[in-house]
Amino acid sequence: MTALLFAKGLLLGLAIAAPLGPIGTLCISRTLERGFWAGVAGGLGTALADATYAMMAAAGFAAFATFLSTLSVPLGLVGGVFMLWLGWRGLRPRPIAAPAEIGARDLLHTTTATFLLTMANPTTILTFAAIFAGLGLAAVGDGVSAAIVVAGVFLGSLGWWFVLSGGVTLAKTRLPDGFAAWTSRLSGLLLIAFGLAALASAAAGLAE
Repeated sequence: MTALLFAKGLLLGLAIAAPLGPIGTLCISRTLERGFWAGVAGGLGTALADATYAMMAAAGFAAFATFLSTLSVPLGLVGGVFMLWLGWRGLRPRPIAAPAEIGARDLLHTTTATFLLTMANPTTILTFAAIFAGLGLAAVGDGVSAAIVVAGVFLGSLGWWFVLSGGVTLAKTRLPDGFAAWTSRLSGLLLIAFGLAALASAAAGLAE
């Protein structure tokens, strides 16, 4: 039973992290610009946010669903504005730096940014809730079982970001000059699109 719960948590973490959305494009951009650990730092922020939602859901799925419905509009507004800001920054890519020059403060900033973005992204929240219910994790029982599921979600999500950042780092040497800058701009445009969509969804919620 313990192994099954952990496997379901891993699967949930991978299912949430793998689709290429605003976090994925941001992670790829950071990896190309700043190196492997910058990409992993961004993934760590997302994995922590995924684990936080898993903890909330495991504590009480009904209360979790009510919480989501109550905060969907303000989270949409905050997440939309945050994605617009990140997208605007992505349109002005910084010079590529060697991985060794990345300081702990830069890594912490990247982790914090992706954590907040994931926590405020309504799409991530709704997808998380749907898959959580679909895997039969809406009522995991005791605290130990809940901790196992949360650990699985965290490791599954973080594992994906290690794979993605590693793959981008390996491919980087085979990519033409200027590819990182164009990827950053594309990431910026995608983030702006996601941000506008989040704001439109929040505005529709306010109108209801």
